[in-house]
Amino acid sequence: MSLTKAERTVILSMWDKISTQADAIGTQALERLFASYPQTKTYFPHFDLHPGSAHMRVHGAKVVAALGEAVKSIDNIGGALAKLSELHAYILRVDPVNFKLLSHCLLVTVASHFPADFTADAHTAWDKFLSIVSCVLTEKYR
Repeated sequence: MSLTKAERTVILSMWDKISTQADAIGTQALERLFASYPQTKTYFPHFDLHPGSAHMRVHGAKVVAALGEAVKSIDNIGGALAKLSELHAYILRVDPVNFKLLSHCLLVTVASHFPADFTADAHTAWDKFLSIVSCVLTEKYR
């Protein structure tokens, strides 16, 4: 699966807006993930998982920063996220389905922050981009 030129343009243009609200988007996506899929909390026993906690803000910022690396390397997402994939597969042992769940929560969060920009084409582009990111992150599981 690869992004079309039009989809890349959408991702790159929206990223400029998303990056200005990266911390809030990351935090809200994690809050959404833990509320909607409580089983994902098991990977964070040492975190304060209350909405808006320092742990949530810091980790949310890391999640969006990793997305930013994928956006910056949109032609080589696998290379950009290889170390993150290894970390989650070999050290943290995160169930790969969780990447898809988080992708959905990120998609909803971005849509809620930018409703005017989140057209059907933008939705399609971001869904495809996040699917690629999820696939890359599960690469080391195969």
